[in-house]
Amino acid sequence: MRNVLMGALALGVVSATAAQAADVNLRYAHFMGAESWQQQKIFKDWADAVAAESDGAIGVTVYPAQTLGKAPAGYDNAKNGIADIAWTVQGYTANRFPLSQIVELPGLFETGAVGSCAFQKLYDSGALDAEYEDTHVLFVHTHSPGHLHTNGVEVKTLDDLKGLKIRRPTTVVGNLLTELGAEPVGMPAPATYEAMQRGTIDGYMLPWESVKSFRVFEVTEHHTEFGFYALAFVSTMNKAKYESLSPEEKKVIDDNSGMKWSVIAGAGYDEADKEGLELAKETGTFTTIEGAEREKWQQAAQRATDAYIAELEGQGLPGQATYDAVKGYVTECEAELN
Repeated sequence: MRNVLMGALALGVVSATAAQAADVNLRYAHFMGAESWQQQKIFKDWADAVAAESDGAIGVTVYPAQTLGKAPAGYDNAKNGIADIAWTVQGYTANRFPLSQIVELPGLFETGAVGSCAFQKLYDSGALDAEYEDTHVLFVHTHSPGHLHTNGVEVKTLDDLKGLKIRRPTTVVGNLLTELGAEPVGMPAPATYEAMQRGTIDGYMLPWESVKSFRVFEVTEHHTEFGFYALAFVSTMNKAKYESLSPEEKKVIDDNSGMKWSVIAGAGYDEADKEGLELAKETGTFTTIEGAEREKWQQAAQRATDAYIAELEGQGLPGQATYDAVKGYVTECEAELN
């Protein structure tokens, strides 16, 4: 941990030195490691694009590994100006982004690129404006479908899952786990390794990419492939900071917002999944839920989906309409990206 923090701080110093010559310096915070692919392909590449397109007028200092605030506080850190830009998981602040979290429901899409494209289309439609009114959103995206990873019990059937304490990233995914018979335990992804190492949880939900990124393959015996969920992510900017920019500077930010970066992020997860999947197969047992057993899991997943939509409708929110819109956007994105 000491080495990770020292590396992250050193990286921040280097980027800050480059940014000092700029008219505007933006602090971009995220919770992935300084050596992660996200650091390069999402955050640093975005920073480089903004610097280049502004002819050096806008500099960006990237703060990885929670060095500018813990992962669950990411959105509020952007809202309150602790960071100028933050990348975080909406579901880390429960019940705050209920319509956005519809994209977490199982079975909607098969890749991070398609999920991200559909999520961005949903945001661009204006359907989510009320959820983000206190920040300036740059782009939203998803990761590729997440799977189940356990110790002690190799999960091949629903009966195997019953009673297991499973890390869930958000309450939406937690409800799915409950429907499947597990006991969900809430925690952000960076805490998963230690929880598995100590045995405080029996398993966790993560995509293949994250099995490698968080090195949890080192403390995991079994992997079960089903495609349980996909997380919603947002990269968002402090509203006052955005409004303080000149029209020319705003245009650079606007030109680096929306669909382009949404799909870059989602496709990055798809590509990184390949290495994570290979590691999982090399270091643990591997099970794919298929056939009649898969039907049972899908029925449980559908019950969780129906319950979440009904919960939204009970709150006066357009749960069914939003869910149907996402499915339509998925169909569009599959055609556009293939």
